[in-house]
Amino acid sequence: MKVILLEDVKSVGRKDEIVEVNDAYARNVLFRRNAAVEATGKNMNDLKLRRANNEKVAAENLAAAEELKQKIEKSRIVLKVKVGENGKLFGSISNAQIADAMKEQLGIEVDKKKITCNPIKSVGSMTASIRLHTKVSADLPVEVESL
Repeated sequence: MKVILLEDVKSVGRKDEIVEVNDAYARNVLFRRNAAVEATGKNMNDLKLRRANNEKVAAENLAAAEELKQKIEKSRIVLKVKVGENGKLFGSISNAQIADAMKEQLGIEVDKKKITCNPIKSVGSMTASIRLHTKVSADLPVEVESL
């Protein structure tokens, strides 16, 4: 029997795939767990519409990420911290502090886990890389100044 998977099923297939399975397995396991539906004409059409919608949403997300990248790369953030001798910081600047500064200064909210940079332990300018999408990342200039 051909079925359309509604969720990932181990050793059978991934979500939105059309797979051939045993009739008993389909009726007794997949249909009861609401993990699949029979591949009828109506369900095939629904799948086609769902895939088209997912592609449209993915394209919109990519375009939004590209636009945000342009905005981030045109700006910079300034962090003011306590400094010891020779311009050394007490500790280091974390990704969370960069994310908070972005929210305050630029009005852009980014998850701290999407920010990558070398540990910032001295006064000066650095660059932080921000993953906005699987295909888009932006470089943000970060200025560290003493209080």
